Amino acid sequence: MRDVVESTPWNHLGHTVHAVQQQPDASEDRPALLLVHGFGASTDHWRHNIPVLAQTHAVHAIDLLGFGRSAKPAELNYGGALWRDQLVAYVRERIGRPTVIAGNSLGGFAALAAGAALGSDCAGVVLLNAAGPFSDEQKPPQGWGAIARQSIGTALLKSPVLQRLMFENLRRRATIRRTLNQVYVDKTNVDDWLVESIRRPSLDPGAFGVFRTVFDIPRGQPLDELFAELTAPLLLLWGIRDPWINAPGRRSTFQRHAPAATTEVVLEAGHCPHDEVPDQVNAALLEWLAGLTSATAPTKPDHAAI
Repeated sequence: MRDVVESTPWNHLGHTVHAVQQQPDASEDRPALLLVHGFGASTDHWRHNIPVLAQTHAVHAIDLLGFGRSAKPAELNYGGALWRDQLVAYVRERIGRPTVIAGNSLGGFAALAAGAALGSDCAGVVLLNAAGPFSDEQKPPQGWGAIARQSIGTALLKSPVLQRLMFENLRRRATIRRTLNQVYVDKTNVDDWLVESIRRPSLDPGAFGVFRTVFDIPRGQPLDELFAELTAPLLLLWGIRDPWINAPGRRSTFQRHAPAATTEVVLEAGHCPHDEVPDQVNAALLEWLAGLTSATAPTKPDHAAI
């Protein structure tokens, strides 16, 4: 399964970006897919999705700069603007046709920002337990940063020594596995391969520098503003038992702000539903994509709204 995905190196801002792609013999009548991982993950996290989705669609997955097998240069300003522009450039330079962008967690924020910026080049956006602030929220970023703040406190996190100690602990195999077990309801897919796929990039030169930026990443443009700019269809896939983002409460917030024609699917899963319950995610995504393909107006899929 993993060895049939073609690696397609690419450069953005002069830095190497790792990407993979797989596609059927004929898929030009369907939108392409671009899959975007969350914080600390990579293209590897789509291991159970790419082979299934690529039976009918051209599928691309990309490592955001600072993560996975992509470059981790110290001079970049890591944050939503960088990753948005990276995704926009990839769609226009490498895919070259309308694309559905799907993202998990931090990747969801980047996917939505890129989708809004792409305009007609975006065929749809899929958010899987997306991170990011709303205008009326004053909550800190979720995920690793939230865990660290809850455990130690914001002031202490400014210490380079403490940050290094935290980094060394977080990249231990036992810590990675324990963290994944916290956010997967069904722990079947929390296997050695997944743990190693997260640990391996943390050994790269520059990984610690990227990790330190998690405590200073700008909050980025609010999600409600991005929703207002988005002209493409939107699908929300919720792992409703996600403890990192208080999924039930966050779902309610999304329902207040998301566009009227948004489609929503709720799954009994945690923070990474695409890897925890991939069969359900793949089925829901393919059903939604089929609606996009058959709709006479691509920006108004014939699906039930929230």
